[in-house]
Amino acid sequence: MTDDNDFEALLKELEKTEQALAARPKVGDRVQGTIIEIGEEHAFVDIGSKAEATLELSNLRDAEGQLNKAVGDPIEAAVTGIDPDTGTLVLGSRHARHAHGADQLQAAFQAGTPVEGQITGTTKGGLEVQIAGQRAFCPASQADLRFIEDLSTLVGERASFRITKFEGGRRLNLVVSRRAILEEAQAERAAEVRAKLEPGAVLAGTVVGLQEFGAFVDLGGVEGMIHISELALGRVRHPEEVLSIGQEIEVAVLRIEQTNNPKRPERIALSMRALAKSPWSDAAQRYRPGTQVRGRIERLEPFGAFVELEPGLTGLVHVSELGAGRRVEHPKDVVQVDQQVDAVVVQVDSERRRIGLSLAPERLQEAEASTGQSDASAPSDERRQRARDKTKDEDAGVGTLGELLKAQLGQGDAR
Repeated sequence: MTDDNDFEALLKELEKTEQALAARPKVGDRVQGTIIEIGEEHAFVDIGSKAEATLELSNLRDAEGQLNKAVGDPIEAAVTGIDPDTGTLVLGSRHARHAHGADQLQAAFQAGTPVEGQITGTTKGGLEVQIAGQRAFCPASQADLRFIEDLSTLVGERASFRITKFEGGRRLNLVVSRRAILEEAQAERAAEVRAKLEPGAVLAGTVVGLQEFGAFVDLGGVEGMIHISELALGRVRHPEEVLSIGQEIEVAVLRIEQTNNPKRPERIALSMRALAKSPWSDAAQRYRPGTQVRGRIERLEPFGAFVELEPGLTGLVHVSELGAGRRVEHPKDVVQVDQQVDAVVVQVDSERRRIGLSLAPERLQEAEASTGQSDASAPSDERRQRARDKTKDEDAGVGTLGELLKAQLGQGDAR
């Protein structure tokens, strides 16, 4: 009787074991568990049913290489394989894993899990990739998110791939995609960025395109645009003046408009200008009346000339402040766009953002006198003229306004 009881108990245990094996997760299944130990290369995860699994630490590191999980933390991951020696389940996430042999490559293909490979060369229409000792082909269209003109720049890199075609035989026929992995990572980043997207938010991004009207910025799977008027406080003729492809920048979100395009569900307007300190905030202290300044003629109007003193801060020289005792019909008769000139601050109105300037020689002399250059140690008229002549030569023919006016007056007397 005892033997019968023992035999019945054995049958029940066998039945439980078979049920446990049948319920055991398979390659491709997603499981939930708890990290119970973290070793040098792997983390051990309790997934219930008295089962444990291993997970490479690369799956738990952030972009800076720091672990973002600890013992006791819950985790969800996909089963990417089974250790042939111990039968332990191997887990993974979006990171690729090392595959060994044709069987594991086939399992990765069937489960859609990424594998790691090395780009060894270029071939007609794409890249040659070595994965688990097997040669694979990656079409040029699947090499990156964007078109790469010179694929040889990728040779030597290790990357993650998804197997899109697997044909067995004496020689495996493998076709892989790097783009599929990058798109998944981009989608994950995009979800994180969209959670932060709101007018006024400040985000980091990378310049990915430059056009005459503005710059395109990748915010991390989501793309926005900086209009040329929002690139800087001052006037920008072309985005290339202030930005370059690949440059890391900080931007502010101005507005978000939804679209009907599934590839770009939103139109995001960005700004660098909004993050820059306004030069008008302390202009009254830095540009007091009587201060001598130097600037560039930005544009000319019938009523005067606009002078850029610094990016985002422009003063106006009224036409009456251009002459040297004579009437000036138009500023172009005296100065020209892009010319560097010396001027004197006449008045400042920070609230209205206006600075009045003068190029009149007598005001320049008054400014020089106020700085102590008109005392006994001041240079004589002859020495001052030589200094101005030297500045004129150094500026490649662009002299002071006083010299130009004197020359014009002299010509008028001669006539």
